[in-house]
Amino acid sequence: MNQSVTIELRQWIVEQAAAGFSREAVMASMVASGWQEAVALKALKATWKEPAAVAPQPTPVVRREGAKHLPDLDLSQSPRQIDVGDRMVDVIASLNQPRVVVLGNLLSAEECDALIESARPQLARSLTVATKTGGEELNPDRTSSGTFFARGQTPEVTRIEARIARLLNWPIENGEGLQVLHYRPGAEYKPHYDYFDPDEPGTPNILKRGGQRLATLVMYLSEPARGGGTTFPDAGLEVAPVRGNAVFFNYDRPHPSTRTLHGGAPVIEGEKWVATKWLREREFV
Repeated sequence: MNQSVTIELRQWIVEQAAAGFSREAVMASMVASGWQEAVALKALKATWKEPAAVAPQPTPVVRREGAKHLPDLDLSQSPRQIDVGDRMVDVIASLNQPRVVVLGNLLSAEECDALIESARPQLARSLTVATKTGGEELNPDRTSSGTFFARGQTPEVTRIEARIARLLNWPIENGEGLQVLHYRPGAEYKPHYDYFDPDEPGTPNILKRGGQRLATLVMYLSEPARGGGTTFPDAGLEVAPVRGNAVFFNYDRPHPSTRTLHGGAPVIEGEKWVATKWLREREFV
């Protein structure tokens, strides 16, 4: 499997160095997360010597217009389950920093099947945001296929979007359309951030459609026999892709200090289907 030294990987290395981890510990963490040893060593050689790896300057926190809080679950009373109106969702595990919550029973088996069958005829090679222009582009780090649904496009989408809004206490209209992705054996999405980098020239165009992304919800529609977990390298966490379950995480600023670097590990056996929902500051148009 071909791997390359990405901007996200170098940025992550900078953060680990700033946090005081040794070169050897960072190398071991990369290898444990699935990076080939030769690629990890190349990334360290290219990044560790940079001045930013010794003393990076934090990005100032900018108050977001119209965003007084983040999409999130109310876990103040340590609930085992959350009532979202039409079903009870299980709280399996949670982290505070980064803010990650693993959920069970978010989708029924019938809903998973319906999303897959609705998406199957529309699948195309997945694209990523073109940070230079604000458009979309092919990216070798992302080897899945997928499609987007408009808000309310099907009865299942409408029902799931309403459920997510209740679960995360965030308006339906502030969410991007549901994206369904299909990963065959070997397909992956290397570690990356979901927010839009404010230093990229295309970001102002992207933000016109609804502001910055604030949170992500990944819902698992199928279960590969091996591989395909959602990894959080900064937290040493991997969430298994269990059908009907989901993983939620939010980020209060567009900066690596949120520790929300994450990726879709390669599928080793079987296939993986997921549905992803991104939450924005304002109404997404």
